[in-house]
Amino acid sequence: PAMARPRSAAPTSAEAELLLLQRQALAEEEEAKAKRALLTRFLQEKLSREEQSSTWGLHRVHTLWRSAQRKAKDQELRQDIEILSQTFTRVMDCKDGTIEALVTELKEAEEQQNRALCSHLHLTDQLLHLQRCRLGYLEQGFSAQVGALKAEFEAERCGISGGGGERG
Repeated sequence: PAMARPRSAAPTSAEAELLLLQRQALAEEEEAKAKRALLTRFLQEKLSREEQSSTWGLHRVHTLWRSAQRKAKDQELRQDIEILSQTFTRVMDCKDGTIEALVTELKEAEEQQNRALCSHLHLTDQLLHLQRCRLGYLEQGFSAQVGALKAEFEAERCGISGGGGERG
């Protein structure tokens, strides 16, 4: 087409048509390129939104999963606490029963010890009374013997000083 120009100054209708077709093809190509760029940008944005949505959904799923696990663990721990509480109550009741039994035994032992002490004191008082009576009888016997010895001594003394020579 460049050599054809010098031959005639005005472009021919075939050349004009060709130029028009080339311009149209170029415009269509530019338009297709713009559409591809727009479509690429749209798809990239859509992909970005989908990735963000996927990340957010995954985060939500993880959060819900953790929440479900926490609820299950919470329920398990509450059941464990209930079982431990019941066990603790049973152990405390058993220990309370043992303490009450020991308190009862202690009271009975104190009562028995008090009875034994009273009996011991009573027997000690009786023994003391008997010993005092015995001591009184021994003192009376001793006094009687002393009185008899004094009387005999006085009688001998009177006999020695009054009679002078009687010897028996």
